[in-house]
Amino acid sequence: MASDPVRVGIIGCGSVMQGPYMAQLERLRGRGEAEVVVACDLDPGRGPLVRERFGIPRFSTDADAVIGADDVDLVLVLTSIAAHGSLAAAALRAGKHVLVEKPMATDLETGWELLALARGHDRLLVCAPHIVLSPTYQAIWRLVRRGTLGRPHAARARYGWAGPDWDEWFYSASGGALFDIAMYNITALTGLLGPVRRVAAMTGIAIPKRTAGGAVATVEAEDNAQLLLDHGDGVLSSVTAGFTMQQARSPAIEVYGAEGTVQLLGDDWAPQGYDLWTRPVGAWRHYRDLDPAWLWTDGLRHVVECIRDGKRPVIRPEHAFHVLEVVIRAREASATGIAQAVTSTFEDLDFSLTETDGPVHLRHNLRQ
Repeated sequence: MASDPVRVGIIGCGSVMQGPYMAQLERLRGRGEAEVVVACDLDPGRGPLVRERFGIPRFSTDADAVIGADDVDLVLVLTSIAAHGSLAAAALRAGKHVLVEKPMATDLETGWELLALARGHDRLLVCAPHIVLSPTYQAIWRLVRRGTLGRPHAARARYGWAGPDWDEWFYSASGGALFDIAMYNITALTGLLGPVRRVAAMTGIAIPKRTAGGAVATVEAEDNAQLLLDHGDGVLSSVTAGFTMQQARSPAIEVYGAEGTVQLLGDDWAPQGYDLWTRPVGAWRHYRDLDPAWLWTDGLRHVVECIRDGKRPVIRPEHAFHVLEVVIRAREASATGIAQAVTSTFEDLDFSLTETDGPVHLRHNLRQ
């Protein structure tokens, strides 16, 4: 186990960095596990904020000041989505470990390049979303894999809101709700049910004009989407995603098995426990969240731990690439009206099922 803190460089100092990621970094810094040595943003006006509020000693408007720094072990790519792939690739070529926000890229060629670079340079590549690390998600995963629900037959997922108003990119032809928010649900469902073999989709533009970045934008990418995923062996799941929901009260994830049903409450990136119905009990039971303070930036803690301890991350880049392919094939399916094959795959998640664990839900704070 390494005793020195992991030296972190940040590219992108907007709201994502200033809020949840810095909260996670402060925890790590307080435990002596990580320190931020340099940050970069295209807006020079963020320099004083970075130095004075967050105590980061160096700031630049040039990403090379982070990527090429000799005293950086881990690069966080927290920029706008369009720049994720190229910046992550440059950091891997420079021999850095990389955490990149979702999606890892917006095309399969770049995504495949990232996988090859991570392998070739023997560097860790951890891609958001980090939802599989939440205790609630892992409890549900164990319920599914232990057979508490019987054989899983179907599942559904939902995530959406009214839509971003800070950047026109989300509504440009290269943006859209699939890249921005459907990836959460697809990651959750494939982690529970396995890779997707084919995808059918219907997408549309429900609101043709949006106010974003202080201007009225013409919407060119989908803001409303319905996906049907075939996981093989008769197991199907669906995703409802869009910038078209003012509020929602339905579970984020629901899995239906031969012997029971489980619901993840809240959102998959901000879970609030789960509800479980099984045939032997014949009634719904609610289980509180194991860690209400869990943050969706937990992938940062995880990658720092893996670097320090020489461990293999639970979050695999092949899973992120698979989710990227599902999104791109879904767009093709919507455009053609024909279900599209998905050829990529990934290793099953491993949360170490053992006979001595006992039923995971019995370790929750049960409220009936």
